[in-house]
Amino acid sequence: MRAMPRPLTVLLGLALLTAPLTVPAQAGAPAEPARTTAAPRLPDGLAATPPMGFNNWNSTGCAIDEKMIRDTADLFVSTGLKDAGYEYVNVDDCWAAEKRDPLTGRLTHHPTRFPGGIKALADYVHSKGLKFGIYTSAGTLTCAKTMPGSLDHEEIDARTFADWGVDYLKYDNCNNQGRPALERYTAMRDALRATGRPIVYSLCEWGENKPWEWGADVGHLWRTTGDINDSWQSVVNLFKLNAPLAEHAGPGRWNDPDMLEVGNGGMTDTEYRSHFSLWSVMAAPLLIGTDLRKATSRTLEILSNREVIAVDQDPLGRQARVVRSADGHWVLAKPLAGGDIAVALFNESEQTTTIRTTAAEIGLPQRSGYVVRDLWKGQNAHTVGTVSATLPAHATALYRVSADGDWREEPPAVELGLHLPSAAQGVPGNITPAGRSLTVKVTTTNQGRTPLLSPRLRLTAPEGWRLKSLGDNDTDVLTTGKTLTARWRLTPPAATPPGTAPLATGLTFRTSRHGRVERTADEILTVPRPVPAGVSDLGQLTWAWASNGYGPVERDMSNGGAKAGDGRTLTVNGVTYAKGLGTHAPVQLVYYLGGRCTGFATDVGVDDERDPREPDQGTVTAEIWADGTKRADSGLRTWRDSAVPLTADLRGAQYLRLVGTIGPDTNRYDRIDWAAPVLTCAS
Repeated sequence: MRAMPRPLTVLLGLALLTAPLTVPAQAGAPAEPARTTAAPRLPDGLAATPPMGFNNWNSTGCAIDEKMIRDTADLFVSTGLKDAGYEYVNVDDCWAAEKRDPLTGRLTHHPTRFPGGIKALADYVHSKGLKFGIYTSAGTLTCAKTMPGSLDHEEIDARTFADWGVDYLKYDNCNNQGRPALERYTAMRDALRATGRPIVYSLCEWGENKPWEWGADVGHLWRTTGDINDSWQSVVNLFKLNAPLAEHAGPGRWNDPDMLEVGNGGMTDTEYRSHFSLWSVMAAPLLIGTDLRKATSRTLEILSNREVIAVDQDPLGRQARVVRSADGHWVLAKPLAGGDIAVALFNESEQTTTIRTTAAEIGLPQRSGYVVRDLWKGQNAHTVGTVSATLPAHATALYRVSADGDWREEPPAVELGLHLPSAAQGVPGNITPAGRSLTVKVTTTNQGRTPLLSPRLRLTAPEGWRLKSLGDNDTDVLTTGKTLTARWRLTPPAATPPGTAPLATGLTFRTSRHGRVERTADEILTVPRPVPAGVSDLGQLTWAWASNGYGPVERDMSNGGAKAGDGRTLTVNGVTYAKGLGTHAPVQLVYYLGGRCTGFATDVGVDDERDPREPDQGTVTAEIWADGTKRADSGLRTWRDSAVPLTADLRGAQYLRLVGTIGPDTNRYDRIDWAAPVLTCAS
């Protein structure tokens, strides 16, 4: 956590470290990364698997009290989360009084948020068979600046935490007075060890000084990234920063791409499943960041998937390696104890796609067949070697693949895909305007060794939608590697209201050893709201789809930070605007025009909301697209530039896309304002 919201790309070359001490590798073992301190690795056996638990910050910030922590402990037990492996109930910033106790110099509880005191709260958590965690910063103040930090108070604070029964410490990096990270984090390590109490030590250093290179000697886990927020772009950015660091993770030393956002409402269930899958395959800590008192059954279903959790908690302690990632089609492989491999197939792109790998590519020995278990569907199958999935945008399939199981006992694996045509470049295929027909293609491929007998494909349309088959969708036998294809014409009625609608496909077949087998796949369609006739303020209209680089897109204010409504007046180079859209690169906004609009005009620039201490940050390009044609381009803009007026001819276009891209630096402070945006459509 930081004192102020900051964009997600971090700079990794700011190390303020001493010269590294090289530790010789054991014979036959890969070389250990260079260490930066001669102190021994923490010899306590803690965090043998990535810590699991809860932290309140993502859902409440400083709006925290002891009742929420007690309620969370109760819910861990009543919902089964404790039995699923969640253990730590952690309090983040704002738990302490503004000043230390004048007599003892100790931190003390906030008198209104935690009137019963921290020890009593820890005792309550312990009474539920759980563990208690707390927060402070390696600076003079914490990030929220509501309570003292622990810089130069490490010994007394560590003793205080131990006396209270603290089991986990998150140690942040704010207000650190420019002192070296290694010095500050090592001081608290030594203070914690001196207490004699086993306390898991989390280095929330944001990855600024490459803690993966020295953190194993200092703590049990270390942040590799800036803060997460409840947006898809944030999850992808942090995943990409953490994924290359697999060699540094292992039992007692974990890469931490920040806490979970599952259930906080800023993403779809598909995206939350991907978030949970990717964190699990990366052996990341699993700290729930949603208010469990408000959690839906779908949220609890994701967080409680024990087979996915088992991948994260596997005792071998390996983080998945990236097998490949071309075009946003990711394959990650994580070796598991006992010889199995966990495989994540992740579709980062905006279109449905098929991603494939093989047993050989993920590191399994040659066999005549393999057992593949789908960890989200809970289904077993066998394959001759191909592991694949057809995935909607932003979806992830997570499999456990075994070379040693009896594959003959399982039905053949099938690649079942539902394919939607894209209306235009950059427009997601699941956007389906009312009254307009589209052709839906469904395919299935036999990846097993035994044939599928009497395979049949079906498509189930949303209620009231018209569905017409465009040909036969069956065959008598589907042998290894062969594909069956079926097509339907799907038409939502012209009166279909804007919103989402489910589209489901299914496959049934038999084999010589099995009875009837069924497999399913689905897609969520979006019926967009058409733009109104006449002249409109685009900032007040409903987009069909949006992807923003940091936090939500804001109306009539700058992008601000991770939370909705936290921006400021739209301001570009000192000029303010009452109306417009506040975004952050990389960003895409899609509006459905239906061929009825003629033009669009806006003033575009980099918002003045930024950190003046970083004068080289904040460079973007803004583009306006009509279907697949770029109609206007701002060129490279910096925070020093005035807003530039852009106009675009939209005649005949079905879709308007506003696109903001990152400049040659990072995406820090790349807040793009689309000021005074005017859309003109036929009356």
